[in-house]
Formats: sequence, C-alpha cells, structure tokens
Amino acid sequence: MSKIAIKVENLSKAYQLGNIGTGTISRDIERWWAKMRGKEDPFLRIGETNDRTTKSESNIVWSLKDINFEIQQGDAVGIIGRNGAGKSTLLKILSRVTAPTTGKISGNGRIASLLEVGTGFHPELTGRENIYLNGAILGMRKREIDRKFDEIVDFSGVERYIDTPVKRYSSGMYVRLAFAVAAHLESEILIVDEVLAVGDAEFQKKCLGKMGDISTNEGRTVLFVSHQMDAINRLCKSTVVLDNGSILFKGNSNEAISHYLKGEKGTYSHRSWIGMNNAPGNQIVKLRDVSILNQCGEISEVLKINEPIYIKFSYEVIVDEIEFTHGLNLYNQSGIHILSSHDLITSKKKLKFSRGIYEARLEIPKNLLAEGLHQISVAIMSYNPFFIHFHETDAAIFTVVDTLDGTSARGEYGGSFPGVVRPMLFWENKKIF
Repeated sequence: MSKIAIKVENLSKAYQLGNIGTGTISRDIERWWAKMRGKEDPFLRIGETNDRTTKSESNIVWSLKDINFEIQQGDAVGIIGRNGAGKSTLLKILSRVTAPTTGKISGNGRIASLLEVGTGFHPELTGRENIYLNGAILGMRKREIDRKFDEIVDFSGVERYIDTPVKRYSSGMYVRLAFAVAAHLESEILIVDEVLAVGDAEFQKKCLGKMGDISTNEGRTVLFVSHQMDAINRLCKSTVVLDNGSILFKGNSNEAISHYLKGEKGTYSHRSWIGMNNAPGNQIVKLRDVSILNQCGEISEVLKINEPIYIKFSYEVIVDEIEFTHGLNLYNQSGIHILSSHDLITSKKKLKFSRGIYEARLEIPKNLLAEGLHQISVAIMSYNPFFIHFHETDAAIFTVVDTLDGTSARGEYGGSFPGVVRPMLFWENKKIF
C-alpha cells in the first residue's frame, strides 16, 4: 500500500491589503477576542477570491480557498496556473515558510524547498558553508553532508567559486548551487518553484533529469511549479491546476494542461472580428474570421485523429493589385511548435489580389497529429520585401482525440502514447534464418 507523503485538508490562506489593522479599535478588539477563544476571524468571512481582473470591495483577499489533495510518496506532481493563481503561496505553506489561515497539512519526511533565488542561503557565507548550513537545517550530520559534498559541487558546476561568498554569485550560479543542494541532501520531499527558469537550457534539462531520477529511482516526492507545459508533461504524471486560489482540476498531466490552456485562452474553434477597426491587419488586408472544420465541413472543437482537419480563414483585401501569400503555424498544448506552412502555390504564381473578400483553406492530413490540445496562428505576408500584414497568434484552438478501434497508429494499445505527431507508418517484417 502506497504511503501518503503530503495531505492537504481544507487549506485556505487570506491576506489583508493595505494596513494590517481593521480600521477601528473596536474591530481590532473583536478580532483579538475571537482569536483568544480559538474562533475564526470574523472579518475573513467577507474576503474575496484573488481575482486581479475585478475591482476589490474588501481589504481581505483569499490567496487560497478550500484546497484539498493527497500526494503519494514517490510521485512527481506538477502545479500550474496563471500568475496570481496561488501556486507560490501553496508551496510556501507546504514548506512551512508561512502558516495557513484555515485548514491543515500533514506529511511524512523532511522537505527541501527551492522557492526563489537564494532561498535558504546566507549571503555572507561561502558556497561551501551554505551547503553545510542547509544540511544542518534538514537535520543531517556533518559526515552525511561530507559524503554528498563532491556530488553537489560537481552537479552545480560552480566548483571554482565554492569558497566565495554567495552574495557575489550571479542569479544563475545561485540557482545552480541551490538546486544541487536541495536535490542531493537527504530530504524525502523536494519542492521546486519556477526559479529554474533563471538557469540556462542545458542546466534546466539536467535539473529535470535529476528530479525524474529522484522520483522514479529514489522514491522521493517532487512538487514542481512551472509555466513550461512541456517540462510539466515530461516530469509529472499528475498535475494540479489552480485558478484564483481554488483547484480547477487535478489528475493526469495531459488533461490538466488541456484544462489550464482552455481556461487561459478560452475554447474556440471559430473566431470572427466585427468591425474593421478591431480586426487584425493593416490598411491593405484585414482578417475576418477563422474556423476549424471536420471532414463534413462543420465547425468542430473536437476532431478524430483518423480524419482530416480543415483550417479556414477569410480576409478582406482593401486595395487593388497587392501581392501576398498565406501562412499558418501549429503548436501543441505544451507550446511545442509542430509545423509551419506557407501557401507556395500563391507565392509561386505571384498572384495579385484586387479588392474583395477571400477565403483560404488548408487541410491537415489524417493520422498526422497526436491526441491533445492544439493551437494555430494564421498570417498573411508579402515576400519581396518580406512584410507581415497580420499574424494572429491565438487564432483558434482544437482538440484531437484518438480512436480505440485499431484504425490509428495507436492500434489496440490503450496506454500512454507520447509524441507530438502520430503518423501511420508502415513496418516490414520477415524471417531471415
């Protein structure tokens, strides 16, 4: 039976905006008296969710509200959400940096946290001294830290500066050493915030590999916050999506990322622009609408993997005798750029367009894209000289679903099937002896 590493029950965190007091002595006394009797702060009841898009009516804001989840030992769990969703507040509570307003957390094992650049480091101490300081905070003995010391320094790549005060480190060096310390010292739970974005691409890849090893091979628990959906998808089997301080979704990382992107960008397989002033474009050409169509020519958000997908957009040409061509970019839910396409026929023929409304249509072949959420951008540009008339980056979103009838590249396999494309490739097999 698996062991629970972290359990969060009815967790909430409220912050007061502006001055700490309530504004009157009588209300301050009322708050103090409630606290003395072990009662809830009476002024928290009128608090609001942490929605930055609305004007505040109260000086109490709930950064987190009624959070509940369990994490099993050895799991790697992602936490995603837009800025201000409550991710960092949740990690600070789990790391015991701040206390919850209501609710409780329970866990098994020591926690090592990397929440921001320089977390847990004393700026006046050297890198070497900070390694031993962090180990002591985690309850490790000197000989245990000695055993890990060379491995930490080698992973961090800051050996030359290990006896230099860390206040002289760059932010990248800080993160390198801080992650190396957190990952290699004997903690059962590792909590890592978006701070890894400070490091270079090579070090980020190294860190993701180490976190995967910690979870898979060492049986330690990892909580990872990132805005890089590809990193979340590769490292974490399950993910929690936060929105305005509440849990929007928790479960499989692929599904979680889809929920997050749909909530962030909206779900739209058709978009149109009313009025020329609001439409993307310039005084030469303006975009009118974009649609995702299934093989029956119907606007559809969900499309089958073994059927072609059609992308159609209309635009208005405002001047006569203008030469241009059409373009499209396709991205998956992790933000990976899958493909780009230019209308080579139009560009080769050097067609000149007169005033009027036109429609461009593109077919994506069946059995090309993998299942999941996809986003397109559409553009019109001229080549000589190169000039982009419009490029609508969030033009439309659609979801590809796989079939379980054996007619796609998945066949009859029902498990996880990674990859950004899923073409039907043909295999050859023969007996040679």
